[in-house]
Amino acid sequence: MEQHSQQIELSVVIPTCNEEGNIFAMYERLVAVMAQCSCSKFEFIFVDDGSSDASLSRIQELRAKDSRVKFIQLSRNFGHQNALKAGLDHAQGAGVISMDADLQHPPELIPTLVEKWKAGFEVVYTIRKDDQKVPLLKKWTSKGFYKITNKLAEIPMEEGTADFRLLDRKVVEALKKFTESHLFLRGIIPSLGFKQIGIPYVPHARVSGTTKYSFSKMLRFALNGITSSSAKPLYFSIYVGLFFAALAFLYGIYAIYIAAFTHEAITGWTSIIASILFIGGIQLIMIGIVGIYLGKLFIQSKNRPLYLITEKELDE
Repeated sequence: MEQHSQQIELSVVIPTCNEEGNIFAMYERLVAVMAQCSCSKFEFIFVDDGSSDASLSRIQELRAKDSRVKFIQLSRNFGHQNALKAGLDHAQGAGVISMDADLQHPPELIPTLVEKWKAGFEVVYTIRKDDQKVPLLKKWTSKGFYKITNKLAEIPMEEGTADFRLLDRKVVEALKKFTESHLFLRGIIPSLGFKQIGIPYVPHARVSGTTKYSFSKMLRFALNGITSSSAKPLYFSIYVGLFFAALAFLYGIYAIYIAAFTHEAITGWTSIIASILFIGGIQLIMIGIVGIYLGKLFIQSKNRPLYLITEKELDE
């Protein structure tokens, strides 16, 4: 690993939204872990992503006692990926760790991440390994997401890849150049190259609060991930259209043959209506896929900032 000139060795970026019950526990465990890493110069950057509870007040209490605790308050909820980007943009460490505030990403894994980083790896990411307590439906949907994404994406992702990772400074500087309006860091980081390694982990139970990811949010996240990683869904819509056009052409030849060379009448209004509805549904899905890409282009063309900061305290 290259020698770094930054004063701060490690930054820990923590996107936070309504996690008031986890802030103090997160801080205490992180401080204990930093002692294990023999890290004397570090910073914890909490990014308050439009919390409506006392999360920011808890962070400010810690800030008053420990100048290594820093925070960025966003003007509203911009979403997990944009909050994470805000933290990465302002982190000063030679290595930057990102993790969630709900403590499902175990801070005790950080020494392992640091060890791999010091061994020369520039991206040390984590791979979620769910235990038997995870609902079967969640396991199936998660597996399905990664299978579909990897079929369509240019650069495959390992199943279970999480936003709990350590990035070398050169990787962070590369990410700071990205200004996509629909960020999907799990797809972007594998595409950057650099020397990467994955570390498996079993997520811990939440200390406090409830998950912020409803089924609809998870579905939007999956669609954003797929359409942000590749344009292959657009080609897929063409292939589906060609397939049904070929079927229609063959059926047309069959109908002409029946009408011209036999005395039989083609019946079956039910099957015809069902076929029309089926093909119409396929067309609407394909139009929806095209619409997602056009919508992203429309939003990107406005060149709006990914996040807006109301207040920040980043200096010691």
